Amino acid sequence: MSFRKVVRQSKFRHVFGQPVKTEQCYDDIRVSRVTWDSTFCAVNPSFVAIIVEASGGGAFLVLPLHKTGRIDKSYPTVCGHTGPVLDIDWCPHNDHVIASGSEDCTVMVWQIPENGLSQPLTEPVVVLEGHSKRVGIISWHPTARNVLLSAGCDNVVLIWNVGTAEELYRLEGLHPDLIYSVSWSRDGARFCTACKDKSVRVIDPRRGTVVAEKERAHEGARPMRAIFLADGKIFTTGFSRMSERQLALWDTENLDEPMGLQELDSSNGALLPFYDPDTNVVYVCGKGDSSIRYFEITEEPPYIHFLNTFTSKEPQRGMGWMPKRGLDVSKCEIARFYKLHERKCEPIIMTVPRKSDLFQDDLYPDTAGPEAAMEAEEWVAGRTAGPVLVSLRQAYVPSKQRDLKVNRRTILHESRPPAATAAAAAGPTTPPSTPPAAPAPARLSAPPALGTAASAPTGGGRLEEVLQEVAALRALVAEQGQRIARLEEQLSRLENGHV
Repeated sequence: MSFRKVVRQSKFRHVFGQPVKTEQCYDDIRVSRVTWDSTFCAVNPSFVAIIVEASGGGAFLVLPLHKTGRIDKSYPTVCGHTGPVLDIDWCPHNDHVIASGSEDCTVMVWQIPENGLSQPLTEPVVVLEGHSKRVGIISWHPTARNVLLSAGCDNVVLIWNVGTAEELYRLEGLHPDLIYSVSWSRDGARFCTACKDKSVRVIDPRRGTVVAEKERAHEGARPMRAIFLADGKIFTTGFSRMSERQLALWDTENLDEPMGLQELDSSNGALLPFYDPDTNVVYVCGKGDSSIRYFEITEEPPYIHFLNTFTSKEPQRGMGWMPKRGLDVSKCEIARFYKLHERKCEPIIMTVPRKSDLFQDDLYPDTAGPEAAMEAEEWVAGRTAGPVLVSLRQAYVPSKQRDLKVNRRTILHESRPPAATAAAAAGPTTPPSTPPAAPAPARLSAPPALGTAASAPTGGGRLEEVLQEVAALRALVAEQGQRIARLEEQLSRLENGHV
């Protein structure tokens, strides 16, 4: 008799989220209050950047990951914009380069010093001017060096060569309304956009054409988002006509109907999707929510499989996402979020529970590394290449619990021969009528046995302690020898009839 599988098998079924301890959070940060559906936070293996409130312009904090605890109000910021900063993004090929878009209609690219900021940074490496309205979306090309995309409220997408500060492509007339989100494909040949006209578009930037378009991907009027998956499919979040939040999966070859569609709830916060191409897990965070839902994308229906929900008490103002190469693989960490509260940033660690301390190959396939696959000029010339992959095995650090710890003091005390201990305890209570001469040789063998153990310690204090213990045992043996002699004398007197 065969039983139908009730529970789907998945190695990510038991993924759980855990916030770090209070002292490992970043406290006393005035997170930006700008009404824009951005993440407000960007993270890489060296720094965490957070858009903050600033008077007389726009600014964002850049903190080394280890600088946790309370952040002083006088801590230097990156403050070159004349209007509020709306979006920031770290360069995937240089952990010290970050781009920012602002209400002042400019895009600025900044070089962060090796150890973080020691004074306010006001001079960008390059200023990119081309938008006529505020710039709300910034996104680096995943595989080509120095290629940066920006999208503004002028409904124009610009692609820049940051190395030469020149405009490579200007995509006008493709979007009739505000652009909500932009996401590059894994090889950077195309990108998809979600627009206020409720359409999702797949665009080839080098040709300047719309390759595919889905009108009314989500019926609701609230903001929606679209991201490219590793296999070329598109994952979208949005709202139904009844204002219920939805997730959908689309095949770019056939956009007539979604491959999968799920309704979540009726909250009104925009859903921010974060995608891990190595595990095919999508994490969905709602602005103003206090939870993170995660789903696994598979090849078999219903394609979108709910895994679990991480919930906390405080609502999130924004969310940062650590690239895979910045995770702790020795603790089976598969994702790390940086949740923005009103006054602090709290890291949340997603872990797959495993009993083994070994490197988990199935959780950590080769992932996108910090090397660019090509230069900007090669990409413009028509070349397409996937990311340069690196193994995370080198980042694996064996658990400290596997280290051998030797407590020499304990071993020393436990190595004392039992004969000496027993004899010392039994000596004073030996009855006069029994000849106790037999145990004497066993006692005399105790000092040499301890002497051999005494050669193990190397410290001067330990050696002195061992020598003192040897001397005490020798004195004890001598004292017991004298007692044996007296008892033998008493025994001979009794045998000879003397009282």
